[in-house]
Amino acid sequence: MSDVPEPSPNLADPKTLLAEYLDYYRNATLRKLDGMTDEQLRGSELPSGWTPLGLLNHLTHMERRWFRWGFVAEQIEQPWGGGPPGSDWNVPADISYAELLEAFYAEAARSRAIVAAASLDQLAAVGGRFSELADCPTLAWTLFHVLQEYARHVGHLDIVRELADGALGE
Repeated sequence: MSDVPEPSPNLADPKTLLAEYLDYYRNATLRKLDGMTDEQLRGSELPSGWTPLGLLNHLTHMERRWFRWGFVAEQIEQPWGGGPPGSDWNVPADISYAELLEAFYAEAARSRAIVAAASLDQLAAVGGRFSELADCPTLAWTLFHVLQEYARHVGHLDIVRELADGALGE
């Protein structure tokens, strides 16, 4: 993903605004990871033990859960990344950063296609993450939820990156 600027302050279309901010935060995540050594990517600076690679894996699976499994009700065998909720934070030693990036890019592309094909007021389909129509969020809600998750985690990466090597950034 090339450098993605923050959306224009003149942008008024809600769907475009949400989609562009989502790309902005996807890119911010990758900017925070860029330049970290493999040891820094796989190590933890925090008592909770999560790693930058674990966060990237989590975000990839989070998009899969909300857009593919959640919004379009695609049958996803392992929506949480190979185990129960929270297992997507674990990255096996034989999975490389390049492989995780490839999966991240692919998931973002799938999410973009799903978003492009739906209206903001469209409800998620029943049969994937949601078993009852009453539980199905709109695309607008889903986009906003995913966006806030990215924004939160980019803030976490700010702290981890500063602890790991002193790098500060936007």
